[in-house]
Amino acid sequence: MFPDNLTRDEAMARSALIATSHYRIELDLSGREVADPALTFRSTSTVRFAAAAPGSLHIDAIADRVITATLDGEPLEAGRFADSRLPFEVTAGDHELTVTAEYRYSRAGLGLHRFVDPADDRIYCYTQFESAEARRVFACFEQPDLKARMSVTVTAPRDWTVISNGAETGRVDVTEALSRWEFAETEPFSTYLVGVVAGEYRQVVADETAGKNAAPLSILVRDSVLPHLDADRIVEVTRGGFDVFEEAFGYPYPFGKYDQAFVPEYNMGAMENVGCIVLRDSMIFRSRVTAATYRERANVVLHELAHMWFGDLVTMRWWDDLWLKESFAEWAATFAQSRLDADPSQAWATFCNKRKTWAYRQDQLSSTHPIAADMIDLEAVEQNFDGITYAKGASVLRQLVAFVGEDAFLAGARRYFADHAYGNTELSHLLTALQQASGRDLSGWSAQWLEQAGVNTLRPEFAVDVAGVITRFTVLQEAPAEWPTLRDHRIAIGLYDLIDGRLTRTHRLETDVSGAATEVAGLTGRRQPDLILINDDDLTYAKLRLDPRSLTTVIDNIDRIDDPLARAVCWGAAWDMCRDAELPAADYVALVLRGVAVESDLTAVEAVLLQGLRAAQEDTPPAARETVRRTWQDGLAGLLTAAEPGSDHQLALARAYARAALDPSAGAVINGWLVGEDVPEGLVVDQDLRWILILHLARLGLADDAMITAEQGRDNTITGAEQAAGARAARPDPAAKTEAWRLAVADADVPNETQRQVCVGFVQPDQDDLLRPYLAAYLEAAEQMSAGNGIWGGQGTSLRDNALILLYPRLADTAEQLRTVDAWLASADLTPSVRRLVSERRDETARSLRCQQAAEGATVRP
Repeated sequence: MFPDNLTRDEAMARSALIATSHYRIELDLSGREVADPALTFRSTSTVRFAAAAPGSLHIDAIADRVITATLDGEPLEAGRFADSRLPFEVTAGDHELTVTAEYRYSRAGLGLHRFVDPADDRIYCYTQFESAEARRVFACFEQPDLKARMSVTVTAPRDWTVISNGAETGRVDVTEALSRWEFAETEPFSTYLVGVVAGEYRQVVADETAGKNAAPLSILVRDSVLPHLDADRIVEVTRGGFDVFEEAFGYPYPFGKYDQAFVPEYNMGAMENVGCIVLRDSMIFRSRVTAATYRERANVVLHELAHMWFGDLVTMRWWDDLWLKESFAEWAATFAQSRLDADPSQAWATFCNKRKTWAYRQDQLSSTHPIAADMIDLEAVEQNFDGITYAKGASVLRQLVAFVGEDAFLAGARRYFADHAYGNTELSHLLTALQQASGRDLSGWSAQWLEQAGVNTLRPEFAVDVAGVITRFTVLQEAPAEWPTLRDHRIAIGLYDLIDGRLTRTHRLETDVSGAATEVAGLTGRRQPDLILINDDDLTYAKLRLDPRSLTTVIDNIDRIDDPLARAVCWGAAWDMCRDAELPAADYVALVLRGVAVESDLTAVEAVLLQGLRAAQEDTPPAARETVRRTWQDGLAGLLTAAEPGSDHQLALARAYARAALDPSAGAVINGWLVGEDVPEGLVVDQDLRWILILHLARLGLADDAMITAEQGRDNTITGAEQAAGARAARPDPAAKTEAWRLAVADADVPNETQRQVCVGFVQPDQDDLLRPYLAAYLEAAEQMSAGNGIWGGQGTSLRDNALILLYPRLADTAEQLRTVDAWLASADLTPSVRRLVSERRDETARSLRCQQAAEGATVRP
């Protein structure tokens, strides 16, 4: 069972009965009145609300115990607190409820997470409340449509830094060692957006404010991370985002100040707490990273800033419309980057190369769902923070912008914010605003794009005469049998020819596609080009196919396409064809080796390097696998030798070569880099690269525990400890696998990021004899998770998801593995969330098997 669940019907009944107006949240992190200050803390929350009628209510709290509770000054029976709920009765009218309780610090990244830095023993705490984890820190009515103004106080050691949603308004010394921080009352927002960051953080205040209301900006990091902080770059992106969003949305930043705290052991990328953003502190780079990594961080920063409008200012009524905030923030972040970049197409090329690929993958799993999903309870909510909600939603919004026009789209967004500021909305409110701005009826668009799952495939079908002139051109549209919706698409069709050694667009036509076949009269009479792209500029969300001549052109000449967005569309088409068993994995490997070294978008470089590795390792028939993998390894070695010294390409290729290493001879090369031998000119073997090399030496059986321990001593940080745990898990040693399995699925005290790294390291290629017995252990663990047995009764969903996603054995004998898993799925009693995650892993195995089988009779290009 999902722990501490809440259904949509319960939430709607509660919001029909009451309206909340104000919370006063008092956190006591002093440890004065708890048995173990490292384990628990106290908080008191006072909530003012009005009841429309007499009725039964409960307030939510995931607490060790409720100490006292009063309603309108009268005591409530604390002993009635059970199953995360304190029930009580109300009369019609205004009320004030106060609850004091003792809560547990988290080591799983939910509620109030507490971390002690091994580098210096300093303490760092932060909150993570989405989607319903505020009740792990203070008693509240935990649902998004019961908004209220928030007043927060925090009592903590005097030498700590403490921030919350409102600006600090005062600090009082409680004792010689303790102070109490007071923060300004906020505008109304939802409980999951309350944020507190407290500990021995270092706070860097920006010299300049941001936005029309001059919002102060600051960045918080751990003391041991401060030397690596590039504050100016982060502030520049943030201030640029303020300018873009305030102009585009027609609404000044609504929440006063804006702090960004980079925190340790964080489960996600970031969280949009009002004015108090938290982000993974792995985004403060202690080693050399590529331009792609900087762009990815900038996108995260802009995504969270966009949430101040989409999600915080205007919030979904219930989690059915989770996409309203996540898809819009995803789209808005890329939109902002396109406005801030010198070349607007670069941002959308990056989006196409990474985020959209995620969306297509997620949408072809058995667990796919409509963008506007049916979230019946919190368990359903937790399952849907996925590529549909984020990346497909943003891709579909890009299609909507093309459909209604960018000016009308932004005008509708401005109306939406103006009409619903500080309130809650549903999908219909957004569609109304966009219809009013554009004059277009969006009811049919919503039914096709938001309310139906699945991805369409677009194919060109055309005829040419003896002179090579197009006499008929049709765009065919297909849909999967499970989701047979044929959609209306606004697309561009680009014609490209090889001219002076470059693939150059010679003609572009924009048109609407509808139904199974759409004639495109505008292309008749034109000579067949070397390449036809039927989703040029990547306007719509659909897989596309290349005709035989175009496919040959792409395989042989992708490095000659000048436009990064056109290349991104070609990379995506080739990967989709490979994953759909229409392009042999060996051909995809050849394509990547031909084009990756000259690809200017480093996001594409890193994405296709990972995809090439997967194609070689998993999608190639077993009989050809060693040959293709060696082609991949040796091809990367050649590209690395030719790479410009000190370039981003060189670094990306060095990492890819380590991942591709097949045998002791390749292991000797990367081991040499560790000791300074034969290092490619310009390549800096810094700490993060050292851990990548050690992980893959461990995978090959060339790094023993002593070597890993010595490296951990060299890197006495939490990152070093986490990476060492992952490297130990990767070793092809029965004892190492046994210990890694225990840490991943049986030890309740392993911190969340450490557990994740163990799971990342555990499953490695060429270890089938060791991993095969763990398939049964994995399925047994999934049943334990469903039942809430063992450690899984109290573990957070992130730890469970790490295990289910990352520990699934990827075995060479995929057919036998599928039979085993399918038989188990047919009989096992599983919760929906556990069944979904195992089924998704099963789907990936089945897809690889189809690719292998299709390629066995295919002619592989030289």
